[in-house]
Amino acid sequence: MLPLPEPRDLPPRIATGAFILNSGLGKLKADEATQQGLHGMACTAYPFLKKIEPDRFTRLLAWSEIAVGSSLLVPFVPTRLAGLALTGFSGGLLGLYLRVPGMREPGSLRPSQDGVPLAKDSWMFGIGLGFLGAGTRRAGSAAKCCRRHRRCAH
Repeated sequence: MLPLPEPRDLPPRIATGAFILNSGLGKLKADEATQQGLHGMACTAYPFLKKIEPDRFTRLLAWSEIAVGSSLLVPFVPTRLAGLALTGFSGGLLGLYLRVPGMREPGSLRPSQDGVPLAKDSWMFGIGLGFLGAGTRRAGSAAKCCRRHRRCAH
């Protein structure tokens, strides 16, 4: 039997997963102008993406978001694995924030008005990092408890 997520992990998994899943589903219906805009911004930060056509890039991005969002929402995906996907995905988004001109105030990490939508992805990165540590503390404390009391049934 697969372990279910800890109750404390459910609210951030549901909120973040639903947000990302919705974003991915919306991108599946993106028009040509939206595809061009998404691709252009991504190419500014990651020039190797110029090799991919805008419509294909948008479909790949959409399916990536759907996969990450779903991994957070489906309870049988271990929290650490979902956290790995979320950390990688949101790390890429933070790369956009750091690399695209005009997203930050000059000489600062503080977002400009245009950068706020990307800067908010930092919370997803933080949640992902938190999920990467899921389960490590509990296993260690249960073992200590069992050794100390010799009667725990963890």
